Amino acid sequence: MKPRKFDRNTFVVITLIATVWVQISETLRYLLVVVPIMKSNAAPIPETTTVILVIWFCWGLLLTALTVFLFWMFAQIFGHTTGTIFRSATVSWGFFFVLYWVGTANMGLADWSILWVVLPLSWFELFITTYIASKLYQKPILHQTL
Repeated sequence: MKPRKFDRNTFVVITLIATVWVQISETLRYLLVVVPIMKSNAAPIPETTTVILVIWFCWGLLLTALTVFLFWMFAQIFGHTTGTIFRSATVSWGFFFVLYWVGTANMGLADWSILWVVLPLSWFELFITTYIASKLYQKPILHQTL
């Protein structure tokens, strides 16, 4: 596939579609994995408020936008392959989740043992996000209608 000029409208649509997956995945991982582990380790868990939910949505949107953009850049260099999806997801994961969770554990806000659970789950989340972006970028109808 030949390199494409970056199309902002296509990027926004793909980001919004992929954000649905990220928001579902983030919420489920938090409620089903992180909260029980944090409670058993007596770590502080903030009350869920509207402000936290808005911040969380913004975090998910930013995470998705940067993951989709990073995939687009990787695809321009390496093409739309499974290897590209894997590489792009892994680089995104390193920037967003490994950095966050290691920092959180280092500050004593999470137990180091939680990393063995949340890091593989977060890599899976970004792999699926990148896969969604890959499939949507390959849809010619998406490029023609925008």
